Amino acid sequence: MSASDNRRFTIDSLWCLLITLIVLAPSQQLGSLAAADWFQFLGPQRNGVSPEAGLLTSWPAAGPKRVWQVAGGGGMSGLAISDGSLYTLVQRDGKQWALALDTATGKTRWQAAVSSAFKNQMGDGPRATPLVSDGKVYVFTGEGILSALSAKDGSVVWSNNTVVEHKGKVADYGMASSPLIVGDLVIVTVGAPKATVAAYHRQTGKLAWTAGQQTTAGYSSAALLQLADNRQVVVFAGGVALGLEPKTGKQLWSYPYVTDYDCNIATPLAHQGNLFLSSGENHGSVMLAVKPSAAGFQVTEKWTSHGAASVMRNEWQTSILLDGYFYGFDNVGSAGPVTHLTCVEAATGKRMWREIRFGKGNLIAADGKLFITTMKGELVVVQATPTQYKELGRAVVMDRSRQTPSLSQGHLFLRDGKNIICLDVRKP
Repeated sequence: MSASDNRRFTIDSLWCLLITLIVLAPSQQLGSLAAADWFQFLGPQRNGVSPEAGLLTSWPAAGPKRVWQVAGGGGMSGLAISDGSLYTLVQRDGKQWALALDTATGKTRWQAAVSSAFKNQMGDGPRATPLVSDGKVYVFTGEGILSALSAKDGSVVWSNNTVVEHKGKVADYGMASSPLIVGDLVIVTVGAPKATVAAYHRQTGKLAWTAGQQTTAGYSSAALLQLADNRQVVVFAGGVALGLEPKTGKQLWSYPYVTDYDCNIATPLAHQGNLFLSSGENHGSVMLAVKPSAAGFQVTEKWTSHGAASVMRNEWQTSILLDGYFYGFDNVGSAGPVTHLTCVEAATGKRMWREIRFGKGNLIAADGKLFITTMKGELVVVQATPTQYKELGRAVVMDRSRQTPSLSQGHLFLRDGKNIICLDVRKP
């Protein structure tokens, strides 16, 4: 190894160690997870950003090398990657199934039925993405059953029907909260009259606390964010955003955010201690400052961009925050067909560029690039720069899909309503 290679190895090793500490610290202990594991919805830090580098810079016309493709099933659950296994939820043969696949071959390691089939006008099957921690896989079904399964064989450790338990009702378009782990708790949004949010002890499934009242669940997944020098669980429910104390569920603040059909879906994001929320249905975006006050915490608006002239209206996709800029999908109208890919300055809400009529899709980021999947089944790779839209490659790689891609060990994992796919995106 040359001196320059040795320096690069040292820097890369320190970077991986730093990312691991950042990822594990908020949850206190999440087990032996490599920095490149995509063990939950939206990846290691639940923001859609991977620390991986050394990925392709030029793209063949047919797309990256396909390592494997296997049959999956219906549903909109994403893919969690941990310790050489891929976990997801699918619907087939009249049931919702948790699947574990070998990431190298796509071979099924186990499958476990977690509920009967879930039917819905906006698409059948489960919505939430599994979370993997300490030898368990936490799954949330379309009707709101939260279960802990053994990552080794899929056997049930515990299971709770959260909607029935809290006397609520299933969200109009299905329960979609991907589980969040904080310390020894697993947290989901329920939307029951006296339990907007519920936290369970992750080892036993026993109820730890509930928070929030009289608001629907919406379709967003909670996040653990650093706001006002405090770690807070931020829940973007059907008509309100809530800041909660992680251990007790104590409500620290609330901010009304009402959208048509209670369609708050994107995950909250933090930027320099502030909070970013965005919704479709022609609603828009807001950047909030959350600061301590005599009464607890005060929420004020740093900038807003709402209505038909909004710069960012995330429909079901969470924007990506990189180097002070949001990259995301701006959906025009009420669930309309017109969607622009847009870059917005986080500090000001200023639009930097937009690719008109890019189309609906989803995205993650790594190595200075945006990896975007579209409803047409395309994989589009875009340079993440605020100066201009710069496309690096585009190819049809699957059928119609809404799910976010997952990235681990230089491989991109995708799914549609039929198949699960692994692509090699490493630089030769």
